[in-house]
Amino acid sequence: MADWGFPGKSPCLPGECAHFFGVMPQADYLPILIQICLAAGVAILVIGASHLIGQRAAKNAIKDSAYECGVKSDGNVHTRFSVKFYVTAMLFILFDIEVVFLIPWSFIYRDFLANHVAILGPILFFIGVLVLGLFYEVKKGALDWEK
Repeated sequence: MADWGFPGKSPCLPGECAHFFGVMPQADYLPILIQICLAAGVAILVIGASHLIGQRAAKNAIKDSAYECGVKSDGNVHTRFSVKFYVTAMLFILFDIEVVFLIPWSFIYRDFLANHVAILGPILFFIGVLVLGLFYEVKKGALDWEK
């Protein structure tokens, strides 16, 4: 018997934990497979319909030029953005992904406590790594717009 930190106790009765600890029947994956197939099918259908039904215009220099309130544009139409915008976007995505892990954790926290499974330590470690990453980014000046 595994040691769960409680002498002589297990978080679940024999035969109950097979589904909880990662042994899932293949039939449980069927809804996920159906959702993936439906999403791919809808994407292919929308792109195909756009290609078949969409308007096609002849290439024309006048029609393809940028129009800004009746004034012809000077220089390159596609301006280059500073790297700061991309760094900020990547940092936002990086730190926003933590919500994907924290929200489900908050929903199942009571279930894990009821089954005597320690989950607070790993999530505090996860948050600690994120906070250290944030301090590192602030120290490196990635969020400083004046540079």
